[in-house]
Amino acid sequence: MIDRDEVLHVARLARLQLSEEEVVSMAGEISAVLIHIAKIGELDLDEVSPTSHVVEVTGALRPDEPVASLPRAVALAQAPAVSGDGFLVPTQRVAQPAAPHGGAQAGRRAGVGGSQSLPDSQA
Repeated sequence: MIDRDEVLHVARLARLQLSEEEVVSMAGEISAVLIHIAKIGELDLDEVSPTSHVVEVTGALRPDEPVASLPRAVALAQAPAVSGDGFLVPTQRVAQPAAPHGGAQAGRRAGVGGSQSLPDSQA
């Protein structure tokens, strides 16, 4: 049987706060699970093949066979913006933290790796 200290240790690892009543209850429940696992461990399973499902699963996945790709022109026809042979992806702008007490950089945003300020309409 698992003791009170072990329950409290597991509860702490799981960041759970248990009442004294819950500690006693959990000690019994965890002990029952461990006893059940020990009984399963006593079984001779050398001749039993491993399974991923308890019942036969058929047709869950189609065979992985190569097929023709979507033509580039068809894929790019739906794109909002194209650059050369691929999709054009907008540049991501990162907000810069404001300087303390409204300093020189307060309220400005800059692009990645730069110090350009954007007009308020784009910020």
